[in-house]
This record gives sequence, structure tokens and C-alpha cells, in this order.
Amino acid sequence: MKIIDRAAYDEIRIWMHRNAREIDLAVWKFLFENGNAEGVLSALSAYQNADGGFGNALEPDSWNPGSSPYTTLCAAGKLEAIDFTDSNHQIIRGILKFLESGAHRTENGWLFNIPGNDAYAHAPWWGYDPEANQTEHLGVTAGLVCFVLKFAEKKSSLYEMAFSFAEKLLKSFEEPGGKGDMGLTGYRMLLEHIVELKLDDKLNISYLSKNIKKNVDEAIVRDVSQWPEYSVKPSQFIESPESPFYAGNEDIVEKELDYLIETRPAGGVWGITWSWHENYNKYPKEFAISENWWKASIATGTMTFLKKFGRIK
Repeated sequence: MKIIDRAAYDEIRIWMHRNAREIDLAVWKFLFENGNAEGVLSALSAYQNADGGFGNALEPDSWNPGSSPYTTLCAAGKLEAIDFTDSNHQIIRGILKFLESGAHRTENGWLFNIPGNDAYAHAPWWGYDPEANQTEHLGVTAGLVCFVLKFAEKKSSLYEMAFSFAEKLLKSFEEPGGKGDMGLTGYRMLLEHIVELKLDDKLNISYLSKNIKKNVDEAIVRDVSQWPEYSVKPSQFIESPESPFYAGNEDIVEKELDYLIETRPAGGVWGITWSWHENYNKYPKEFAISENWWKASIATGTMTFLKKFGRIK
């Protein structure tokens, strides 16, 4: 069994301390160096705007300083990574304030990409595209609904709206057609939160429960030769052996664990599998910075995945 030994771990740790921005290093320290939540919260607060939402390139591929639903969801992901659940904290209250404001929201949920992105350096998929929003909004809306159902006051209008969005999302899952690049991830989160929050007696999750594993199994790219390019790998859905999607996918997960250890560059960390394509020539310097920011985030996620499967010595 291939492992990350002490020498490899030290190479990754040193790279993080030399290259990672403060927020990513704070999350790394929390997960691997006995860091504290306060360090993560302090670093994260620098990306929060007065309206409570997040922007300012917290999502490295979108440099819009203004608040957007997706970048706000990224902030929620940082809180999730450190299992921070103090609903009275100013960061969480601010996010709820932003979501309640109605900014970048339709009758079906929150937008994936927003008009303000176009004025700043960004990957092509972050350029405003109303057509893309028709499907891509599913994943971001599902993620934000999870946040609201977990932290908002039960009798608030925001909670009631999130509940209605959850109902629409569950119905949408039953309909044919694509769910967007992050749709399945969003639905996985939605299912987990509905069960965790004991809302399964109020929200009909039977179809989602019965069918999501089949969708996940079909989405995973099993041809390892395609993995160097942007593709759906098992770790996108299977975070640990306790995952409900692990059964039946044990072999492909083992292949990814070996693959990750084999492909780590000597002395460094994993790279990204995408580029800014047609926007690269417009923003070459920003892309170079974004790429390095992403490496730190990917390193933390990859090491967390390896750790949960016992691949770090």
C-alpha cells in the first residue's frame, strides 16, 4: 500500500508554509498542526464584505471583490472544514444577512455566476451567463440551502424560503436533464443535511435517497488515464470509508489513493487540472497567482482524503 511517509509529509508542510495564503494555511494548521478555529476565522473575515457576503478572490478563479453566492458558499465550506457551528458568530450572521438580502437570487435559488464577475479577472465559467445559470445554480443553491437550514432561525422568512428551495431542488432531481458541474455534490450535501437536521419527516427525500448513488457511480470517471485532465474522481463524492457511496467503489477509491501518492511532484504539492483557457491571455499574471492559491487548497483537501483512508504514516 502506497503511503505519504514522514519525508513526503514534511515536504508538503514546508511548501504550505512557504506558499499558502493566510486562509489556506490557517485551515491546514487546524487540520494537521493543532491549529485553532480563531486563526481560520480571523483569516476568513478578511474576505467578508459589509453586506455579509464573500468576494475578494476567496474563490481563486474569480477576482470579483463584490459578494457572490458561490464565493459565499466557499466561505461556508471553510467553516465546515473546521466544524465551526457557532450560529451567533459574526461571520455566520453576516452570511445569513447576505442571503436574506435577495442579492443574486431568483425564485428558484441563487445564481452561480453573476454580472459583476465580468469586470475582474476570472476563469471563463465565472463570466456572467444566464443560460449556464439555468443548471449551474442547482449546486450552489443546494449548498446555501444547507447552510440556512442549519443556522437560520426556524421561524424566519429566510428559513422558510430555504425550505421551499429544498422542496424545489428535490423535485428537480426527479426531472431528466443535467444537474450542472457541481449539482450532484450539492444534492449529496442536501441529503446529508436533511437527515442530520432530522427534516426527512418534512421533506420527501425518498427518490433522492434511492437514486443518488446510481448517479454518483455513473459520474465517476473510472479511466485513470483521464484523471490528469479535469474529471470527476471518486474523492469528489467519497470523503471517507463511512461515505454511503463507498460501497461498490472500494477498488476505484484505492486506485485514486495510489494515483495521488504517485503523481505528487517531488518536493511539492499537486497541481490543478484546469486552466483559464481563452481568458489566460487576458489575465496571465492573475492566473499564475490563482494557480498557486489553488495548489494550497488542493493540498489540504488531498491530504485530508489520504488521512481518512489511512494513507499518511
